[in-house]
Amino acid sequence: YQHQIRKNAKALASAIGSRGLRLISGGTENHLMLVDVTSLGINGKVAQVVLDDIGIVANRNMIPFDKEKPMITSGLRLGTPCVTTRGMKEPEMEIIADAIERVLSNPENDNIKKEVKANMAALAERFPLYPDLVEPWVN
Repeated sequence: YQHQIRKNAKALASAIGSRGLRLISGGTENHLMLVDVTSLGINGKVAQVVLDDIGIVANRNMIPFDKEKPMITSGLRLGTPCVTTRGMKEPEMEIIADAIERVLSNPENDNIKKEVKANMAALAERFPLYPDLVEPWVN
């Protein structure tokens, strides 16, 4: 499980970097990565809210030499334990990276956000959190 978390983190970091976003420290060696979102003309607070709107949990985070205030930030922190728990692997990290780049590049475009939100919901549906859980209220 821990090995897959790291493999997913490396895959997500690589996919995000290949889409032109700067990763602080150039990548990751653990389950987290820190992304500078200033090249997209937005700040960490905007990035966090936009991603939350489409179903991707992320945290705004300060980056080295950040010019923004601590409650705004220039960075975004992403991690892979939750998606790994769902059973996602490296191919899904490409899908998630694409979703992140699309909405952060177009934070005001409601059509893109709606489409990406539907895609993320469909992805989550393919990888239910507790697939073996029998819901007693459903019959």
